Amino acid sequence: MAEKTPTKQPVKRYYRKRVELLRLIEKIKLWPSRRGILHGIKTIEVIGDQAQITTHCNKMFMITNSRNSRAARWLRNKWFKGVCGTCRVPEWKLEKYSSTYFKRQYGSDLLKEDDR
Repeated sequence: MAEKTPTKQPVKRYYRKRVELLRLIEKIKLWPSRRGILHGIKTIEVIGDQAQITTHCNKMFMITNSRNSRAARWLRNKWFKGVCGTCRVPEWKLEKYSSTYFKRQYGSDLLKEDDR
């Protein structure tokens, strides 16, 4: 009989709730589409207060850095219907994302070394 190895529980990660969208996307590397599909991000090119995102399914679009945007709210609240089949987001990344918590008064601000 094959022995079952115990699956390792993902570490809980805490981020501030009101962190900027670009910093959050650079860290998580996931993007929720308007239809509720979660895409994996291949590249992020920051252009001032905007960014050009390329997903793994080769869709390119511009986003604005906003804390109140639909995408920021959907990422914080983990609202999505499914995962893009073309992007092939791995299961470990979804588990890591599901173990991420957003708190108002506790967690990382996702600041870079030169911002601190």
